[in-house]
Amino acid sequence: MKYLVMVQGSQADYDAMSGKPSEGHPTWSEKELEAMFAFMGGINNDLAESGELIDGQGLTEPARTRLVSAGKDGRPVITDGPYGETKEMLAGYWVLDCASLERVTEIAARVAQCPAPEGATDYPVVIRPIQDAGGGEC
Repeated sequence: MKYLVMVQGSQADYDAMSGKPSEGHPTWSEKELEAMFAFMGGINNDLAESGELIDGQGLTEPARTRLVSAGKDGRPVITDGPYGETKEMLAGYWVLDCASLERVTEIAARVAQCPAPEGATDYPVVIRPIQDAGGGEC
């Protein structure tokens, strides 16, 4: 079964990683950034070795996001991010092929242990089964 495992973040998180803290988003030290990247690299390596990793990527900051929707006249409406309607956005993801929901939950629990500065916002790790091409239930 394939799963999408997602981690969330906000523009304030990306700002804090660049040395611009705000409430709930303390500045990340170089050592903390290195620890986070090493932790995530370790997870990626383990998942590649087990054959469960299909793809995994960190995403750029929400400020570099673009939203495209259909306008009332049928022409595209383009808006730059981040958006006022939502603070949290997708920060990174893995597409995994795991034997069971229990296994992907173990992986998500490991991801949730990623090191961060004291006082940083703690986001849940989201697991979504990927519907098979046949369109049936997961």
